[in-house]
Amino acid sequence: MNKLLRPKKIKIVEVGPRDGLQNEKKIIKSTEKAKLIKMLFNAGCEEVEAGSFVRADKIPQMADVNNLIGELKKLNIDLSKCTFLVPNLQGLERAYNLGITKIAVFTATSETFNKKNINASIDESLKRIEELAKVAVTYKIEMRGYISTVFGCPYEGIKEGQNYLKFLTDLARQLFAIKINEISFGDTIGVAHPDQVEEFSSHLLEKFGNKKIALHFHDTRGMAITNILTALNLGVEIFDSSLGGLGGCPYAKGATGNVATEDLLNLFNNLKVESGLDLKKYAEASKFILNELEKETTSKFLLNYFKA
Repeated sequence: MNKLLRPKKIKIVEVGPRDGLQNEKKIIKSTEKAKLIKMLFNAGCEEVEAGSFVRADKIPQMADVNNLIGELKKLNIDLSKCTFLVPNLQGLERAYNLGITKIAVFTATSETFNKKNINASIDESLKRIEELAKVAVTYKIEMRGYISTVFGCPYEGIKEGQNYLKFLTDLARQLFAIKINEISFGDTIGVAHPDQVEEFSSHLLEKFGNKKIALHFHDTRGMAITNILTALNLGVEIFDSSLGGLGGCPYAKGATGNVATEDLLNLFNNLKVESGLDLKKYAEASKFILNELEKETTSKFLLNYFKA
């Protein structure tokens, strides 16, 4: 292992308020979501995935996005640091009219997953994104891309091999070509392992550098921290995570939550890798939202922190 590749500073994109909450059955009030997001920024967050402009009947937790943005404005939160998931042109228009300047778009490496998730093939999803991107550019809206099922799919199995890496590279290039600024490569069902992460990360870093790629791990099999350490040591410096380990995927049965931001911070603090985040303030934010949800955390760090 060449430790010289390990970055001295990393960026965490906090996805809890959107990806973490979207599947929770208990609906959280807009005021409480806004309070949570303020707590996250007070803990040092650079970027928070705050919500999404999706159909209310599909994702009821996100039905209050208009009200949420109003509450964020009341708290004087800088909306330029908040990302909102946008699936189509209608959602983009809503976001623009509410003053949103950063959005996320999504596709997957799996035809089956894409069909179940957004009712479109991979090619169809790229055409949708391209149409959306053309308008977003005129609105001066920054775009982040998500590619799901990068390491494995619940319907099509594990992803690997040189042909697959070429396919993944080509998919990413198409997104970058339509002005996507950053791509998050997702381990949607939490099946990635260190050797796979090393192969994929090395390849992506060689093709795109470490300023435009992020990794998004789920901790379904308890491998997320190990996978992140592997990627970190290769030079990856942007990671997605969710406070308290909240999250999951509605189209991937058995996929548990995202890697907990607190577990990530504990790792980085011990390695003396700068994140800019205050772990104690983060733990308080997690305690707040977990109490609202009436559930326990999956974070190993928080389980011990709350007992102390």
